[in-house]
Amino acid sequence: MNKKINAALISVFYKDGLEPVVRQLEAQGATIYSTGGTQQFIEGLGIKVVPVENLTTYPSILGGRVKTLHPTVFGGILGRRAVDTDRQEMQQYGIPEIDLVIVDLYPFQETVANTTEEKAIIEKIDIGGPSMIRGAAKNFSDVTVVASKDDYSKLVDILAAQNGETSLEQRRAFAAKAFQIVADYDIAINNYFNPESPINVLGAGKQTVLRYGENPHQTAIFYGNLEETFAQLHGKELSYNNLVDVDAAIELIKEFNGADAAVFGIIKHTNVCGIATRSTVAEAWTDALAGDPESAFGGVLVTNKEVDAATANAISEIFFEVLIAPSFSEEAMQVLQAKKNRILLQLKNTNTTANIFKNAVNGTLQQGKDAGNFEKWEEVGGRPSSDAERKDLEFANIVCKHLKSNAIALVKNGQLVGKGCGQTSRIDALRHAVEKAKQFNFDLNGAVMASDAFFPFNDCVQLGHEAGITAFVQPGGSIRDKDSIAYCQERGLALVMTGMRHFRH
Repeated sequence: MNKKINAALISVFYKDGLEPVVRQLEAQGATIYSTGGTQQFIEGLGIKVVPVENLTTYPSILGGRVKTLHPTVFGGILGRRAVDTDRQEMQQYGIPEIDLVIVDLYPFQETVANTTEEKAIIEKIDIGGPSMIRGAAKNFSDVTVVASKDDYSKLVDILAAQNGETSLEQRRAFAAKAFQIVADYDIAINNYFNPESPINVLGAGKQTVLRYGENPHQTAIFYGNLEETFAQLHGKELSYNNLVDVDAAIELIKEFNGADAAVFGIIKHTNVCGIATRSTVAEAWTDALAGDPESAFGGVLVTNKEVDAATANAISEIFFEVLIAPSFSEEAMQVLQAKKNRILLQLKNTNTTANIFKNAVNGTLQQGKDAGNFEKWEEVGGRPSSDAERKDLEFANIVCKHLKSNAIALVKNGQLVGKGCGQTSRIDALRHAVEKAKQFNFDLNGAVMASDAFFPFNDCVQLGHEAGITAFVQPGGSIRDKDSIAYCQERGLALVMTGMRHFRH
């Protein structure tokens, strides 16, 4: 049944968009109760407000920690209008019926993101807010609760269209959202206090409905706060596929956090199809693109340095979906914004979630991130790798880690010159990598090769050697490691065992 809003309690941290709500309530003749800064805001609009302390007979105490925690307030929220004893007790103790509760929560997550000062963080743990929200949501049969400024305009439309009334279905929908907001808030607090064992809940947090999933007939939603990771400076809305590739790009570029040299990577369907490290961003882009200019078409681009005008002009010669960088020069922005749909993301931080989740069978798999490059550096070939080879081997091993298994990465002078990924056999991945290198006219003599898992036979080192590869890196662990070791020892080739597999399914 519909319920008329005759009295509202409003106490919010964010005042954005609140004015139309307050004016609509005034127009409907509702009594407004409020506290502190919200009370001052409403009074500043010239609208009459009843201070909550008039109900409680207590001022705000303990530095603002206690304002609304009082039976008169909670009785007005939780009192059941259809229960005779509740109505009698409310009348006996002078408790007014509160029909609408508009309350948001202290910005706990934002405070955690912006400071490490524990005292400041603790003070942003809301107590009264969640209690009032939960109380109003529990009593949705009589009370409307709005716990997010995102719903202010919806509330205004309802009140205007329904003469200040709300339906049971509308109150139930507001209550459902309110419970989710409080649950997300509590999870965030728990995860602050328990960083080693956080609660990860699918569906928790901010929800963004995407245009569609991997294909147009599939629905898709993103749960989380993208703004914590990057700021979108330009372009169309990010799609499901964009976000999957953006995640892959961020995971790749975080491997080079703190690097002095510029690194530029190109991602296609979550695989690295081009990457190079050079002294300038423009040079890194040019050599990353050269690794596979065909696959780069429509890809997601990422770099660890500011994009300047020279790089922007060079990038603009091809079609790409997304460009991610820590910053863009003013001149670069002017160039890149020439295409309205280009997505430009300014990377704020690379602190992505610590775990990976995947639906499987009728449940969910969870695992930690594949962190690190190698556990050991064991030279077992016919000679130690040279300084130049080791540098390329380490780079190749990182690149290989970001290719779908079975994966092979060929690198020469800090540039990906051939790769094979997603193959059902390791030798096929290598054949594909060699063919890619040949396709784009790379000389593999002196190049190095990385494998995401062990060589089951010596055919990989043999084919690599025949193509010109002089140094190999792989985790080892095969019962036939000795075959590959023997081949390299007999021919003076460098072979490194890392003890760390990098499967990526």
